[in-house]
Amino acid sequence: MTTASHTYGTEHARTTSLDLTANSHWLLRIGFASVFLFHGVGKLVAPAAFAAMMGLPYLVAVLVALAEVGGGLAVLVGGLVRRDWLTRLGAGVTIPVLIGAIAMVHWGQWSFAPSETHPMGGMEFQVVLLLMAIWFVATGNSRSR
Repeated sequence: MTTASHTYGTEHARTTSLDLTANSHWLLRIGFASVFLFHGVGKLVAPAAFAAMMGLPYLVAVLVALAEVGGGLAVLVGGLVRRDWLTRLGAGVTIPVLIGAIAMVHWGQWSFAPSETHPMGGMEFQVVLLLMAIWFVATGNSRSR
């Protein structure tokens, strides 16, 4: 036998749980976007220095910076305006940047801690970001509805 108070308590718990679940995508979005915005803006401020440090052509350095800033913004705005394609596109443009960072700088060491052989650290953090980007491309906004 189910009492009215027992039923209400269960429904209230489900509603609260669903509300938290419906907004939890913001934890990933904010974390993901903040990394790309921070690093991308730093590269946009001094693209020639970034290009020289990485041995990249100037145009490629600018494209990397724009992909980081644009990708971070698109993942945030895609969630705000509920545009699935914007979230997917934003995450998608960061994937080649992350693959490049892993291949050019971080490959050969897993731990993110700097070492003698990897002064910028290993690929652990970039792999996590890559997996997050793939998740956003695969799911878009379907988890935030």
